[in-house]
Amino acid sequence: MAHFDLFVIGGGSGGIACARRAAAYGAKVALAEAGRLGGTCVIRGCVPKKLMAYAARMADRMAVLPAYGFDLTPPPLDFRRLLENRNREVARLEGVYLTMLEKAGVHLFRGRARLDSDGRPPHGVVVGDQRHTADRVVVAVGARPVMLEVPGIEHAVTSDVLLEEIYDLPPRLVVVGAGYIGVELASIMAALGSRVWLVMRRELPLRGFDEELRLAVAEGLSALGVELVPDARLERIERVDDVRLVVTDRGTLEAEMVLMAAGRRPVPNTRGLGLVEAGVRLSLDGVVRVDVAYESNVPGIHAIGDCSDHAGHGLDAFQHDLTPVAIAEGRALAERFFHDNPEVVNYETIPTAVFGLPEAASVGLSEERARALGFEVVVYRTRFRPMLYTLPQLERYTTMKLVVDGDSDRVLGCHIVGDDAAEIIQGVAVAMTAGATKRQFDETVGLHPTAAEELVTLYNPMR
Repeated sequence: MAHFDLFVIGGGSGGIACARRAAAYGAKVALAEAGRLGGTCVIRGCVPKKLMAYAARMADRMAVLPAYGFDLTPPPLDFRRLLENRNREVARLEGVYLTMLEKAGVHLFRGRARLDSDGRPPHGVVVGDQRHTADRVVVAVGARPVMLEVPGIEHAVTSDVLLEEIYDLPPRLVVVGAGYIGVELASIMAALGSRVWLVMRRELPLRGFDEELRLAVAEGLSALGVELVPDARLERIERVDDVRLVVTDRGTLEAEMVLMAAGRRPVPNTRGLGLVEAGVRLSLDGVVRVDVAYESNVPGIHAIGDCSDHAGHGLDAFQHDLTPVAIAEGRALAERFFHDNPEVVNYETIPTAVFGLPEAASVGLSEERARALGFEVVVYRTRFRPMLYTLPQLERYTTMKLVVDGDSDRVLGCHIVGDDAAEIIQGVAVAMTAGATKRQFDETVGLHPTAAEELVTLYNPMR
């Protein structure tokens, strides 16, 4: 048995960030992980998805080559090679995480950990047949998606299959659900050569985002060739030989693969961890309730990332259940308890991006949310064709929008759809975190010729 200053349960991005930062300040730290290091983001989320998005973007860019003097017959896609290379990179990153933990001096336990505590520190943590104690325990086990319950759901696959396994590019793909992962994988697979239908329960994709951003994304998906099926409700899935029949109240679709990306409500992986026995307060779904120090009602037991309620800031996945948020929370906790730095996470200016085609990114309040909160909203918006598409005369457009408080002139939100939207939004998030006003945007000289300069040249409010 060993005693630690901090014991982290979960080797995802948030847990690893917390463990490394605490160890850097001299704390004796342990981390337990039963599966692969890196969590959802590295293994079956952000990283493999972004690598596939790069391939999709390259395939899409073939259309501009002739206008720039390159007469090139589009090369055939070796889809399996793409997936093999993707998985090789994911494995490399997993090794990087292991090396970082070792260099930081974190004690790594391979196995599922559970609390063995009466609610009073030091808290016991059991891994396998070993029991250890710790002054503080951080639960960073993330969440898992729960599938929509409809007849024939066994004939569908989840994003885990598309982002982890090796398979042939499906000639036809039905994607059910138009959130982050549904929009991203629908556009990626369409750009790589699949015929894709996107079945949506609402009229537009990306519920929770700004309405004009949603509309621009829908237009971009249609231009890419994704066939949108709005206001549709899935009734059942049937299999006939190698074909799946997706039956909705809007009709029946046939495809070789069905991706279920709807109704996958994230449920924290907190069951069986001994939290209830230790007296930790949980929601009905198993979410750990924490305060501003990410501490539960039991002293010394903390939670960060998707398995927590983000210090009481709610459970809106659009805003908070994101990898960088878990990392920021983990580091903030380590700073507070091992560096005497009461750092807090700024939840108001968390940037987020949808890495589809077109790319979409957002930070701050949507126009609808700002109005609901009572702000005197002023909206600035532009829609233009980027210079890249002028020579080939392609109808590709970028949309940019600023939501401003008419009383204080502070920029409340920024929403972008178009090439490099995610890269642009990061700089805007810095400005908004610093409290930038529309006047300060106006006083900034634009970098010409770029798409980003449009953000500092918007002078005529739409409404």
